[in-house]
Amino acid sequence: MKYTKEQVVKALSKVLYFPKGENIIALKMLDDIKIEGKKISFSIIFPKMDDKTIPLVIKASEEAIISSFGNDVKIKGNIQAKAKNTNSSLSDVKNIIAIASGKGGVGKSTVAANLAIALSKKGLKVGLIDADIYGPSIPIMFGLENERPQVKEINGKHHVIPIEKYGIKLLSIGFFVDSHQALIWRGPMASNALNQLFNDADWGELDFLIVDLPPGTGDIHLTLAQTYPVSGAIIVSTPQQVAISDVRKATSMFQQDKIMIPIIGLIENMAYFTPAELPNNKYYIFGENGCTKFADELKIPFLGQIPLVQGISESGDKGKPIALDENNPSSKAFNEIAEIIIK
Repeated sequence: MKYTKEQVVKALSKVLYFPKGENIIALKMLDDIKIEGKKISFSIIFPKMDDKTIPLVIKASEEAIISSFGNDVKIKGNIQAKAKNTNSSLSDVKNIIAIASGKGGVGKSTVAANLAIALSKKGLKVGLIDADIYGPSIPIMFGLENERPQVKEINGKHHVIPIEKYGIKLLSIGFFVDSHQALIWRGPMASNALNQLFNDADWGELDFLIVDLPPGTGDIHLTLAQTYPVSGAIIVSTPQQVAISDVRKATSMFQQDKIMIPIIGLIENMAYFTPAELPNNKYYIFGENGCTKFADELKIPFLGQIPLVQGISESGDKGKPIALDENNPSSKAFNEIAEIIIK
């Protein structure tokens, strides 16, 4: 009997990769299929080579091939495990951190930008991807609305060079489109745009790659979770009950079987108002400690509170994130949260 690659793919579509709750074909983990007579060999790509599921997936793949082709097939010892992105632009990125929120308007992008600054100030190499495809705001927050990234050829492939400012490597869909025109894209188009920001860029060596996600849950979140080795997610909320109720949805999304991304913790933004002339005063205009109690209820870490100060909005509009100002209460809060994330 002559075997075909199509038959091999069909057989392996029954093999699940349990951390993502999907089969290895759908997750694009199959590579290098070779058929020589009755001998079948191929590679399976894993996020990391210390993945504890590697032996289980290889054994299940062997059993799937034997079940489909019979005992005469030679498959034992012919399946190799490979690390994901070993030759990609993400190969030197140590940690990918997703910044998410249950709803819009809670200051998620402000938190992402300032956390990136705070981590960089501690001597770490940091990148920031603005994955809010439909409403990119990072170019404004860094004063780069009219900037366009350069393109460089590396090993025969064209790569986008992230724009650097304040020590952060930055990429956003906002660098490539008209800022005054709405993006009317279906899910697959948005997911393809996200993949290009990851894979077609020269990120180099990074300690942290921060990803500013769109609000809510959707295609972008699923693409990120199922395609890239995300180290963990940070949820941002404000103290109001209407915002906190949506945190549960965002948290449960990352904890679903098909995603399974660890929750690093919850950040309470706009936790209280502090006037510049009275820096020790705290006015809980949206309610007190709402996110603290909710984090306890969800059994996820509470990372800290970001105060509402006049300068945080002004700094974002001027392209100078508040974390650059050492004396600002918000800057101090971001520095403390950055230390927790590093630990």
